[in-house]
Amino acid sequence: MVKEMKRVQALQTMKTIAETLNEANDLQEMLPTVLRQLIDVTGLECGWIFWVEEDGTYTLMADYELPPALMRENKKPMCEGICWCLERYQDGRLKNAVNIIECKRLKEAIVKNRGETNGITHHATVPLRAGDELFGILNVASPHKQRFSKEELALLESVAYQIGTAIKRIKLVENEQKLALLAERNRLARDLHDSVSQLLFSLLLTASGAKEIATEENIKEALEHMQTLAQEALHEMRALIWQIRPQGLENGVASALMNYSKMLGLNVKLDIEGVLDLPNEIEQCLWRVGQEALNNCKKHAGVSEVEIMLSVQNERVAVKISDKGCGFHYTGAETLSLGLKSMKERVEAVNGVFSMKSSIGKGTAIELSIPLKKEGKL
Repeated sequence: MVKEMKRVQALQTMKTIAETLNEANDLQEMLPTVLRQLIDVTGLECGWIFWVEEDGTYTLMADYELPPALMRENKKPMCEGICWCLERYQDGRLKNAVNIIECKRLKEAIVKNRGETNGITHHATVPLRAGDELFGILNVASPHKQRFSKEELALLESVAYQIGTAIKRIKLVENEQKLALLAERNRLARDLHDSVSQLLFSLLLTASGAKEIATEENIKEALEHMQTLAQEALHEMRALIWQIRPQGLENGVASALMNYSKMLGLNVKLDIEGVLDLPNEIEQCLWRVGQEALNNCKKHAGVSEVEIMLSVQNERVAVKISDKGCGFHYTGAETLSLGLKSMKERVEAVNGVFSMKSSIGKGTAIELSIPLKKEGKL
């Protein structure tokens, strides 16, 4: 009878979690929700999920009812340092759900009297995986519970497989969306080039030819003005196509910014320090921010000389783009323009820091610093 009740409870747990995972399409929402459900339906006390990157860096992606000792300083004990479950995961020993005899993070909290642990000293650990692809670790615990039974570990392993499969599905969908967005950008860039750019070029040639045969001075002036406007519009269109479809980014962000600068007619002094082997997300951020900064130099600085400094050191990439143009009054208290606000938001979206300095007659400089690795490295 007891075994039958446990079997029914396990099936109910699997059903509840499966329904949540089947509807999930966002990792940031899915992981905390499914963790809470798992803790509730199993009668355990707390749990947490570590997301682990290929290079060993990890992030606390979800947690539920952590004891105060692990919650202090904005969950600092959970976001730094090493522990036994992560060591086993990283060196390949963590293949199935296991009992962790004693949690290193909790042990340190007890030894150093860092707060209440609510009687939690041990936890079960299970890898999150889909096939051979690993994503992270699921940990669950309960007060004074020092060992999980084979049945409990089997249930946790089944749940972990479900979570891993859902993560794989969400990642595939995200990749498909990115590819679809890239394809649409390429299509739009081609359409702009084949239609609008060609029309502007035809208008430019027509105005130029008409000016040569015009006899009246006022008509010549009007045609010359039309020619200038067509040239500027064609220039803006080419810049827009570059932003939609960045040619040269496959050779790195430094090469792409240099090519874009030449297209704008800017003379750039480029200084690179360190090896710029950057993650795609950060490279895209630097590219878009660099584009906006160079556009601002072209439109507002009144000079054609620009300096770009890129450096990688202490696991951070730093960029400075500056000119010695007319500048403007800026103390940091003013409301940022749409372009500057966009740059700041892009940098902050990858956990970076954005700053700008400018004063009348002394030019403008934007600086940004972005971490290349997340906190919590093994």
